[in-house]
This record gives sequence, C-alpha cells and structure tokens, in this order.
Amino acid sequence: MKVLIVEDEGIAANRLIQLLDQLDNSIEVVEHLDSVKSVIEWFQTNPTPDLAFFDIQLADGLSFEIFEQIEISCPIIFTTAYDQYAIEAFKVNSIDYLLKPMMEADLQRALEKFNKQKESIPSMDVAALMHLIQQQNKSYKERFVIKVGEHLKSVLAEEVEIFLSENKTTYLLSKDCKRFIIDFTLDQIQEAVNPKSFFRINRKYLIHIEGIKDIISYSNSRLKLELHHFNADDLIVSREKVVLFKKWLDR
Repeated sequence: MKVLIVEDEGIAANRLIQLLDQLDNSIEVVEHLDSVKSVIEWFQTNPTPDLAFFDIQLADGLSFEIFEQIEISCPIIFTTAYDQYAIEAFKVNSIDYLLKPMMEADLQRALEKFNKQKESIPSMDVAALMHLIQQQNKSYKERFVIKVGEHLKSVLAEEVEIFLSENKTTYLLSKDCKRFIIDFTLDQIQEAVNPKSFFRINRKYLIHIEGIKDIISYSNSRLKLELHHFNADDLIVSREKVVLFKKWLDR
C-alpha cells in the first residue's frame, strides 16, 4: 500500500513513518510533504496514493485549501491537535483522525477502519470542515440567565456541574446543588459552551470536568460516572464516546 504523508513537523512525520512500518511492513511511504504548495504540485505530477495522512495546519496554510484547488480521490486520515468539538465533526463526515501526540493503538484503529471501508469511503465536505476549524477560535458562552419565580439570576458556566435533559425539559445543576430549568436544548448548550470544560457523555447529560468524582469501568466497554452532587443509574459514557472521553480527560 502506497501512503503519502503531509506534515510540517519533522518529528511528528518521522514518528508516523516509524509507527506505520511497525504496524504493516507492506506500507510504502511514497513522499513526505510539508506545505499546501508542495502537495498541489505533487498531485499534479504523481500517481494517486492508496491513502494519505494530512496534518491540518501546514507551513503555508490549512490543508483544506488543497482540496479547494485540486481534486484528491484517495482516502484521507487527518492528524490534528484540535479538540473534541472538531473531532466529532470529522466523525460525522466519515473522515478518520489521529489526535496528537499520536499513539500506536490509535493509528492501528485508523488503519483497520480504512481497510474495512476503503471500498465505500464517501466524499469529503470540505466547506463544513473549514467552518468547524474556524470555530476553534470562537468565544464560548460564559453565563446563563435563568428565571427564579419573578426574578432573573445569572449562573456562570464554570459554576455548572451538569446540564441534563428530562421529559423534554433541560435543567442546569450548579456546583452548590441548585437545580434550575433553562430555556435551551442540550444540543444548543453543547454548541455554546467550551468543549475543554464540558463533555456530552450521552443524549441526556452534558457534564463539567470538575464535577467528576469517580469513573468506573462498566459493562459493554462503557464507563459509569459519579459526580460530586449528582448521580443517576444512566450517568454512563456511551461506548462510542469512550475513546473521545478519555482523550478529553487527558488533554
């Protein structure tokens, strides 16, 4: 299998080449490129590889600029230092990713996914991914205004232990154990808060990292959480989010 590596950090590129050789000695790295310009020129004069690894931030711009100028038909695995918010988007677009610093187990998982799906890999929504990368620099909601009787109260996002959805109503539970109804859906809140602090563990719960008291291995490769001021039988990290959750904790 012929592989192209697009990476502007020499150490990261050498690490990837070494890991690829360890995992599959049939892989041939045909070229290592480090800029938007060099990639465009290379594809215009060379056969398309079987697979390419693209870093997002290159020496002269974002790698997505390449796809706006030339058509690349080979599957892409992105290497990225971006956080969970963007990573979720890559998954939705059926594009795999490797989060830096790169781990051998993650690379093996990505290669296995490529081998399983290489006959039916969908086209890439470059515009959507560009939009999501730009959102990495956006400002996040710092406080929520809630109604308490006839009064209004402002709660700082960092004072929230968990947002939860019950019977089509969304609640905010603060770190001082006070529960308030809030006029946002859980999806809207997830979009608005800082993903470095908050994680959507399943459809029902969005938790703050400082609210976690304990993490327990659970059935079917899931994780069960205990918070400082809130607990429930379904406070469980869904199986498909366990890997992302662990990376979020370890950032």
